[in-house]
Amino acid sequence: MSSTATPSEPGGAGAPAPVRKGRAVIDLVVRETRWLTPHMIRVTAGGDGFARFNDNGYTDAYVKVLFPQPGVTYPEPFDMQAIRAEMPREQWPRTRTYTVREINPVARELSIDFVYHGDEGLAGPWAAGAKPGDPLRLMGPGGAYAPGPDADWHLFVGDEAALPAIAASLAKVPDGAPVRALIEVASPEEELELPTPGDARITWLHRSNGSSRLAEALRAMEFPSGRVQAFVHGEADTVKAMRRHLLDERGVVRDDLSVSGYWRRGRDEDGFQADKAAERESGAA
Repeated sequence: MSSTATPSEPGGAGAPAPVRKGRAVIDLVVRETRWLTPHMIRVTAGGDGFARFNDNGYTDAYVKVLFPQPGVTYPEPFDMQAIRAEMPREQWPRTRTYTVREINPVARELSIDFVYHGDEGLAGPWAAGAKPGDPLRLMGPGGAYAPGPDADWHLFVGDEAALPAIAASLAKVPDGAPVRALIEVASPEEELELPTPGDARITWLHRSNGSSRLAEALRAMEFPSGRVQAFVHGEADTVKAMRRHLLDERGVVRDDLSVSGYWRRGRDEDGFQADKAAERESGAA
């Protein structure tokens, strides 16, 4: 969700996103970093702390990666609830939300894909400099979506922020299930191989002058017949337009639509979460 504002860090400076009471803190160790594309880095981490990771079965399973504030010493054992209760807000670790791309229970490790835009942002630069042995502390997972067996076909629409969840979902669609995917990235160099047991038609879109083409491509898309289960995530304003189109013009059943803005252009995750909280309070969400 990847979480992005860079695409994987959905949201500016401000209060970190709320953390659910009692969510486990998981301490992992980086085992490998690998550049998938010029702007996508996969970090694989594991270790004894993996035993605290509870795979919830969702293909959009996300975690909150914790980044300590420079110069701040945190209590050990690390306790996020105690930190929030006893330390000033400006000393709390900053959080960034990311989809878990792969889970390997045999190797006791998981992988997270980070979008990298040079020195911009918090998590991307960390991933670019991560090396085996570095700590990776996170909370989670959350999640709510997995491709179901009862849909006649599956639709995936998103940008780089949604790409890890789309990739994980494509890997879990039923054998032979019809799949249509619209995925937007910066350039052809950012495209990835996306294995799937489904009968998938994947269309890659490349942004022009920073403008998204997803909503336009979705409107022009010919839908197969039957009931669709749709996963539509990415930049908040683009997703809002696509949600309206799917519900009002395509007649997609609300319960068959997983839709959410992962980030907003011009905002980092802290600012984006503050925007969403303000929208909820005003009733605009």
